[in-house]
Amino acid sequence: MRVAVLNGVNLDVLGRRSPEHYGGLTLAELESRIYAWSKELECTTRCRQTNHEGQFVEWCHDALDWADGVILNPGAWSHYSYAIRDAVELFTIPVLEVHLSNIKEREEWRRQSVVSDLATKVIFGKGPDGYREALAFLAENAKAGEAGAEAPPPEETS
Repeated sequence: MRVAVLNGVNLDVLGRRSPEHYGGLTLAELESRIYAWSKELECTTRCRQTNHEGQFVEWCHDALDWADGVILNPGAWSHYSYAIRDAVELFTIPVLEVHLSNIKEREEWRRQSVVSDLATKVIFGKGPDGYREALAFLAENAKAGEAGAEAPPPEETS
């Protein structure tokens, strides 16, 4: 299972930005955990982060050629970027949308995502563990696919 983990705008300042919402973990620490979890789950993972919307779109396009699953946290772009939505719409593989904070209990404008309806699963409010849940879902889905089982329907968890 090859997984693209795409983190968007302002996630590079994790550890310095609103710890009450995002926790105290830095992006480097989060990525270290993701790589450790990936190894445990026998996944090969590539983590990327950018503050440039076009770069995020290009990474989505790149993942079309190699990834078996995508975990994305577009950050604030989740709420308004139709360019990212259009890029995500191209995927024919499982896409999981992850948010560290509980976006449903935050400002009104953060409660809507333009990519959620394209996601196989949406995970929010679980901090870094949301990424582990996403990786585990992809790993389990891959094993189920190998056994010929159908993938579960889209769902949302908090």
